[in-house]
Amino acid sequence: MFTGIIETVGVIRAVTPKGQDISLTVDSHGLDMSDVKLGDSIATNGVCLTVVSLTGKGYVADLSCETLNRTAFAHYQPGQKVNLEKAMLPTTRFGGHIVSGHVDGIATVVSRQVSGRAIEFWLEAPASLAKYLAEKGSVTVDGISLTVNAVDGARFRLTIVPHTASETTIEHYQAGQTVNIEVDVIARYLERLVLGDKASQPAQSSLTMAKLAESGFLK
Repeated sequence: MFTGIIETVGVIRAVTPKGQDISLTVDSHGLDMSDVKLGDSIATNGVCLTVVSLTGKGYVADLSCETLNRTAFAHYQPGQKVNLEKAMLPTTRFGGHIVSGHVDGIATVVSRQVSGRAIEFWLEAPASLAKYLAEKGSVTVDGISLTVNAVDGARFRLTIVPHTASETTIEHYQAGQTVNIEVDVIARYLERLVLGDKASQPAQSSLTMAKLAESGFLK
């Protein structure tokens, strides 16, 4: 589990094909690796990766076909900067929101605009994830815990303050760029819970407003 509070920005040093999978070598820069051991998890641009080797400068992780299909990692090359966060401890300050590191899909940056000292971005999520985005709700973008400040269909707006911009990769986002997103875990589980006994049946249709009203969530 993670909080979405980025600890440092690392760099991908090698992308090694392993059949249909890949192995990723990451330089962790300022990340304290003294307490990291094999099998530990590090969120890398929002993707929970398992450390399979320590290099002295960082770590190596394997990415499966599932991860490559669900995330933007299929297009990453050596030199790419990535946001890093080690798995949280019971004593960790919970400054962001609950982040599992299980990316739901890929969003595209639609626009970038300076607003005072902040940067405003509009992003477009896959249509299937639009129902999980709520104004003033939480979303994880490339591992960063962020607040959704507006929603328009599958598009959502983010306002990035100077500290977040300087401590993560988001400062360099441009229109057309693809990013990993993870929707709020509570929204995902709520959808499943509302299905009740029907959750055991093969999926036939998505959650509807009528279903929410029937379950008492709407009046």
